[in-house]
Amino acid sequence: MHDASPLIRRTRWAWTLSTFFGAGYLKPGPGTYGSIFAVLLWYLAADVVSPTRTTLAIATAIAALLITAIGIPASTITARESSRLGLSGEDPGFVVIDEVAGQLFALILTPPNWAHAALALLLFRLFDIFKPWPIRKLEALPTGTGIMLDDVAAGLLALLTGSILTYLHHHLL
Repeated sequence: MHDASPLIRRTRWAWTLSTFFGAGYLKPGPGTYGSIFAVLLWYLAADVVSPTRTTLAIATAIAALLITAIGIPASTITARESSRLGLSGEDPGFVVIDEVAGQLFALILTPPNWAHAALALLLFRLFDIFKPWPIRKLEALPTGTGIMLDDVAAGLLALLTGSILTYLHHHLL
């Protein structure tokens, strides 16, 4: 594929991180791929390290916060450079670091098993795609902040919903 303007350089670190090492180029549904890769990495880390549930929750929260902090400038740079290249608008579909961060927020209190991980994935993708209030309002924030924070909110809503469903399942059934 030939860039619209070969004189505009891409900031390699920002493009690498914002596309989550190229996952954002996978079709169809690059955001879903970003979420799936986040779940797989989380599950692999939980399986290999075998931390306590508390340690896993803390480590997942720290990872989610770090990825959000790095994702805001990375996605800002990528969005600006991609619009100069004529590739996309304000929230380029190939930027998936926001899905990775949001998915990690959804996983913070998730028990490390496939059933709960799948529930966190499903809930996050539903909230990310349909963007119920107030999530949709966060998209209006400028550049990388809007790109990242609507997915963080979707992840937090998925975390809350998943926690309630897990509690109800274990205590009422």
